[in-house]
Amino acid sequence: MTHSYRQPGVVLTDRRFTVPLDHDRPGGETIELYAREVVASDKTHQDLPWLLYLQGGPGFGADRSVGRPGWLGRALKEYRVLLLDQRGTGHSTPANRQTLPLRGGPAEQAGYLRHFRADAIVRDCEAIRAEVTGGAPWTVLGQSFGGFCVTSYLSLAPEGLATAVITGGLPSLDAHADDVYRAAFPRIERKVTAHYARYPLDAERARRIADHLLHQDVVLANGYRLTVEAFQSLGIVLGTGDGTHRLHYLLENAFVRTPQGSTLSDAFLEQAQAMLSYARHPLYALIHESIYGQDARPTAWSAERVRAEFPQFDAAKALAGDEPLLFTGESIHPWMFECDPALRPLRETADLLAARTDWTPLYDPARLAANEVPVVAAVYHDDMYVDTAHSLRTARTIRGLRTWITDEFEHDGIRTGGPRVLDRLLALVRDEA
Repeated sequence: MTHSYRQPGVVLTDRRFTVPLDHDRPGGETIELYAREVVASDKTHQDLPWLLYLQGGPGFGADRSVGRPGWLGRALKEYRVLLLDQRGTGHSTPANRQTLPLRGGPAEQAGYLRHFRADAIVRDCEAIRAEVTGGAPWTVLGQSFGGFCVTSYLSLAPEGLATAVITGGLPSLDAHADDVYRAAFPRIERKVTAHYARYPLDAERARRIADHLLHQDVVLANGYRLTVEAFQSLGIVLGTGDGTHRLHYLLENAFVRTPQGSTLSDAFLEQAQAMLSYARHPLYALIHESIYGQDARPTAWSAERVRAEFPQFDAAKALAGDEPLLFTGESIHPWMFECDPALRPLRETADLLAARTDWTPLYDPARLAANEVPVVAAVYHDDMYVDTAHSLRTARTIRGLRTWITDEFEHDGIRTGGPRVLDRLLALVRDEA
C-alpha cells in the first residue's frame, strides 16, 4: 500500500518492499525496505527515467529534505527519484540496541549484521527495480559509501544500470582496513593543521578542553562519557564543507564561570552530545570497518591499532609538550562502545564482527575492467574520508569511467554544491555519449 502527499514543488510517495535477509536464501527470512519516491509536481504523470539515490554511511537513512533543494531539485528536472533507506536504516527494518536482541545473543546479532554490507544493498536494489521501473535499468547516484555500493553494483549487476554517478565514493578495490587508516590519519592531521591556521585561538581552546577531560569525569545528559578521545573524535566534521566553522563555534564558548570555578558549559555539552551520539545511526559504528573486509583477514579494530602508529594523536603526550591537540576523523574505536549508551549493549557484537575471517569480495576487478555502463565520478582533492589516491587508482581500472577531480568542494559537495556538482557529472556522461 502506498501513500502520496505534497510538499512545495514535489509529490512524495512512500513505498515499501519485502526482500530476503540473505539473498542466497530467497525462501528464508525477510526484511522490509522503505523508499520515498519524489517527482516534480508538474511532472507527476510523465513517463520519466528513474534515478536511485544511495546515501553515504554506512548506516544512514536517505535524506529527509523539504521541497526540492540542492541536487534533488536538479535531478527532478529530468528524473523520478527514489530515496532508499538502505537495509537497517531509516524506516527500513531497523538494526539497533533495541531491536538486535530480538535476534538472540551477540553471536546471532553479528551473524545477522554480516548481511548489511554493499553487496546485500545492491541485491536489494535489483530485487525492487522490476517493481519500480518495470524492469528498465535506472541511473544510480551514490554519495560516499553510496559510491562504494555503486562500485559493487557495477561488479555484481551492471545490467541494472543505465548510468552510474559517484560523488566522493570511489573505494579501493583491494585495500585492507589497515591500509585505509594508514592513509587516513595523515589526511586528518592536515585538516586539523588547516583548521588551526584558519582559527589560531582554537589550538589553545582545544588543549584546555582536553586537559579538563583528562582530569575530570564528564558524563553528558544522555549518559555518554565524554573522554578526551571522544572529544578528539569531533574532528570528523572537518571533512565537510562547513565543518571547520562548526568546530570553531563549538570550541569558542566551551567554558563558563560558576561559583565553583570554570567548567564546561551546558551549551557546549549539549552540542557535543548531538555530534557524538550514535543513537540515530548505530549501524555506522557496528559495520563501518566491515565495509573494507574482503578476505580472510579480520579487521580487528583496525583504526584503533593503526592510530597507535601515529603517536602525535595521543592527547596526553601533546599536552605534556607544546604540540597541538590533534582531532581525529572517520574512525571507529572500541572505547565508543563503552562511552555511548546507544552502543554499550552491542560491544560484544562489535567484537565478533571485528574478528570475522569470512568476508567475501565486494568488487569484481575483471568485470569492472570490461565495464560498458556510462560511469562518472567526482573525486574531491584531499578528501578526508575517502583517500584520493585510492579513488584515482580505482578510476583507472574501471573501463570508460570519467572523473572530475576538484578542490572546489569537500566530501559533501553533493550537499553544499549539489546542482553544480550533478550538472557537471551529467554533462560528463553526455559528452562521453
